Amino acid sequence: MEHIVIIGNGISGVTAARHIRKLSDKKITIVSAESKFFFSRTALMYVYMGHMKFEHTQPYEDWFWKKNGINLKQGFVKTIETNSKTLHFSDVDSLQYDKLIIATGSKPNKFGWPGQNLKGVQGLYHKQDLENLEVYAPNNKVCKRAVIVGGGLIGIELAEMLNSRNIPVTFLVRESSFWNGVLPEGESEMINRHIKNHHIDLRLGVNLKEIIPDENGKAKAVVVAETGETIHCDFVGLTAGVSPNIGFIKTSEIETNRGVVVNRFLETNIKDVYAIGDCAEQREAIGQRRPIEAVWYTGRMMGETVAQTICNNKIEYKPGHWFNSAKFLDIEYQTYGWVFSKPRDNEAHFHWKHDDDTKCITVGFDSNTNQFFGINTFGIRMRHEIFDKWLTEKRDVDYVINHLAEANFDPEFYKRFEKEILSAYHNQLQTIES
Repeated sequence: MEHIVIIGNGISGVTAARHIRKLSDKKITIVSAESKFFFSRTALMYVYMGHMKFEHTQPYEDWFWKKNGINLKQGFVKTIETNSKTLHFSDVDSLQYDKLIIATGSKPNKFGWPGQNLKGVQGLYHKQDLENLEVYAPNNKVCKRAVIVGGGLIGIELAEMLNSRNIPVTFLVRESSFWNGVLPEGESEMINRHIKNHHIDLRLGVNLKEIIPDENGKAKAVVVAETGETIHCDFVGLTAGVSPNIGFIKTSEIETNRGVVVNRFLETNIKDVYAIGDCAEQREAIGQRRPIEAVWYTGRMMGETVAQTICNNKIEYKPGHWFNSAKFLDIEYQTYGWVFSKPRDNEAHFHWKHDDDTKCITVGFDSNTNQFFGINTFGIRMRHEIFDKWLTEKRDVDYVINHLAEANFDPEFYKRFEKEILSAYHNQLQTIES
C-alpha cells in the first residue's frame, strides 16, 4: 500500500491528509513535533484572552484520526534522504515514505539581536508560545511591562492580548507608520491613532538594539537602537514577521530558496516530494501574489490541491483573486483584490474615512480605464463573493462605488453613509479630472 507521509500538522498538512483519505485508502502518516492533534493557530490569542479554551481551537475530536485511518507520529525530523525515501528523526528513529508532503509552516524571524534567546522572549506562533505567555505574562503583577518588537499582524494581536490583561505594552515598530508597507497612508495613520487610543505606547521608526538579561537568564529590559533608551520589561514579544521553517531540509537534495521551491502543481525538484502552505515558495509568482504566502486559506487550498494530484487527478494550484482579513484591536480589516500602499503606474486610489476615525474604505482602480483593482475596508464587513465576482467581471470603479450596498454585510450601514461616500467619490473624481 502506498505510504503518504506529511511533515507538519497545521492547516495545510491536515487538509491534505483529510482529502487524500476522502479520495483513497492510501496509508497516511502525519509527523508533528509541536502538538499531537491539529489546532487553529489563529485562535491562540482568544485562549489567552479567555474567550475560549485550548480544546475549542481543535476542530476535530481526538478520535477523528484513528477513525479515518490517519497515523500520527510525534518527533523532530532531522534529515530527509530522498534517494532511499527515508526520514531520519532526532531520536535516531526513521520512517519510509512513497510520497512526501512538506508542510512545516513558519517560524518567527530572529535577526541576531543580543538576548533574543533569553527566557521571557518569544514569538506568537506555537502552542508552546501560548504556554510560555502564561508563565511570563500571566498578569500585571508578574509582568509590569511588555515590549513587542515588529509591527505586523502578529504584533498587533499580541498587543491586544497583553492589553486585555491590563499589562502595559510598549510597541517598537521600525516603519514610520504602522504596516505602511502594506496599507495606504490614510489607513496606516488611522491605525496608529487607534493603537494609541488603547493606551499602547507605540514607538514608530525605531529598532531593537539588544535585550538585557537579569541574573537568572531572563529578559529584564530592552535597549532602543536609535535613542539608546533602556525600557524595563518582564516580557519581550518578537513579532518581526515569519520565515519558512525549512532548516532541516537544507542538507537534502530538495531545492530551497527562502522556502521549498515548487511549481504550479506544488511539486519540488525531487520526484514524489511536494511542499504546501507557509513553507512553499512558488518558482514563479502567481500574478501579483508573493511567491510565499503565510496565509491560512491559501494553506488550506494547497492541501486540497496536492491531495488531488497524489490521488491521480493532477491539478494546478489556482488561488484566485487575493483576499485577506485581520483585526486591529477592535477594528476589523478586509482586503479584496489589490490596493497597494502607494498607487502604481496608471493606478489611483479613492479613500473615504468616517468622522469617528474607526471606519474607512480605499478603492484601487486603473486611472486610464477606471477598471476596479481592489478594496480595503476597515470597520465595515463586506461580502467576499461579491468582490470576487466584480474582480472576475472586471467592473469599473463607478459600478463598484454605486453598488457597494450589495457587498455590505450590514446594508443599514451603507444607507447611513451612502451620500457621504458618493459625495467624497465625486469630489475626488472632479479633482483628478481637473
